[in-house]
Amino acid sequence: MEPFTSTAPERFISDFFTSLTESTVRGDTPESVMARHFRPDIVQVSDGIRLEHDRLLAHLRPVRKNVVGWRFEVHEAIADGNRIAARLTIHARTRKGGATATEVHLVGEFTDDGRMRRAHQLTRALTPAPADAGGQA
Repeated sequence: MEPFTSTAPERFISDFFTSLTESTVRGDTPESVMARHFRPDIVQVSDGIRLEHDRLLAHLRPVRKNVVGWRFEVHEAIADGNRIAARLTIHARTRKGGATATEVHLVGEFTDDGRMRRAHQLTRALTPAPADAGGQA
């Protein structure tokens, strides 16, 4: 990961989620993925649900098992110090061939070395999902 302060906010968010997903899907241990991308005291509130370290760790296992393709489309992002606000769409393909698209509104805080410290996000499934989940697999 590039340090947070050395890259444009749109690029940072795209790189962060791409690295997180690639590490998870390609077989890095969930513990190493968590250590590389999140602070140990991470708190993420997603659609009103509070996810701390252990709940995020548990979330990585189904991602690894099910996701085969992905692409992150960052529509806009702005930064203020180590805080970032972004609007993006996550495009994904699953092993069963289903395509999904999820709109994400994110406000987060990152460390200088690029790990997420805290985040609040609102998501919504886009239907119908576009067929293209990107060239990753």
